[in-house]
Amino acid sequence: MAFSRVGTLLAHAFVGWALCAATMGIGMATMSEGNAMLVHAVLAPLFFVAVSSAYFRRVPTAAPWLAAVGFVAFVMVVDFVVVAVIIYGSLEMFTSPLGTWIPFGLIFLATYVMGLASTRAAPRGRAKAL
Repeated sequence: MAFSRVGTLLAHAFVGWALCAATMGIGMATMSEGNAMLVHAVLAPLFFVAVSSAYFRRVPTAAPWLAAVGFVAFVMVVDFVVVAVIIYGSLEMFTSPLGTWIPFGLIFLATYVMGLASTRAAPRGRAKAL
């Protein structure tokens, strides 16, 4: 059962990350780097509002803070391994607050708030777990 919940969390986190990656890819191809990062910083939390809403409907007993940590950790690890190391061959992207740290924080916040809203809407008496 716990493996299924972790798999569900990772699948949802992957969808959110893929939407962000597509935004950056399209943005970098069509506009300046600064504008692409700004668009990404605005859209990333919106993507994760949608993704986390779907996640909390599927796993209504999930702890909001734990799901938010899981989503952000997944995004950070994939950004590190795939984007920074494999694609760019450099960790320079992590020096940009607008390019990484602000979106990470907003993804956490969006997921956490959606989780709180979902738990308030869910029937009382359920145990909270991942």
